[in-house]
Amino acid sequence: MSQLALAVAAVALFAGACSSSDEPSTQPGASVTAPAPKGAAKTGGGTLTVFAAASLTESFTALGKAFEAQHPGVTVKFSFAGSSGLVQQLDNGAKADVFASADQATMDKAVQGGVIDGQAAVFATNKLAIAVAPGNPKNIRSFADLNKPGLTVITCAPQVPCGAAAKKVETATGVTLKPKSEEQDVKQVLNKVASGDADAGLVYVTDTTSAAGKVEKVDFPEAAQAVNSYPIAAVKGGQADLARQFEQFVLGAQGKDELTKAGFGSAQ
Repeated sequence: MSQLALAVAAVALFAGACSSSDEPSTQPGASVTAPAPKGAAKTGGGTLTVFAAASLTESFTALGKAFEAQHPGVTVKFSFAGSSGLVQQLDNGAKADVFASADQATMDKAVQGGVIDGQAAVFATNKLAIAVAPGNPKNIRSFADLNKPGLTVITCAPQVPCGAAAKKVETATGVTLKPKSEEQDVKQVLNKVASGDADAGLVYVTDTTSAAGKVEKVDFPEAAQAVNSYPIAAVKGGQADLARQFEQFVLGAQGKDELTKAGFGSAQ
């Protein structure tokens, strides 16, 4: 073979070796996938939408921030309202990943409506208290005192968990209240007392804790007749894995600590 032929063959062999190299391509549009951060790999990132009872506003907001800190790339978005209204939204096609109710009966309605994925778990309990202005100027000392002449009393509507609890207390005491208005969630009741639009309102113990300084709490023994259990569950069609991680977080030690601090009772 001539020297020229040998040279051509050598060049061809070198070119072939370069084309079969393991080096990444530098062609336009080519990319090399870097490994995902450990936190994002576990959760997939994104937004977790939580529908929760209004009475959970302060405690769940704090837990949401703690959950985000432990799950990089995840944002927790809350919708707080009366539990019955939230179920109606879910029935009408609203998108959410987690639902936390202020009573078992409302969660049961969500289950019956086919919007819940799997089993619900109770994570806390709550009971009613009377919210009055600081200093209790109307001298309200008992549930029966809410029927004093001239008082402006506010309660939740009967279909809302706090309203259903109030009806149970009425049955247990034989005292029928005559509220000026019936609100769609407990925070609306609380705000009317705090603003001076009402002399008294039936709210949860936790609400008087969150509004300390704006309202004063009056406990009454009959509240024990209407203790509400709070269940949490994943919503059908949502991000199942991330929803269950949040559910377990609420049920875990950090969730229990935050809920206890807010005045909730332990799950029974």
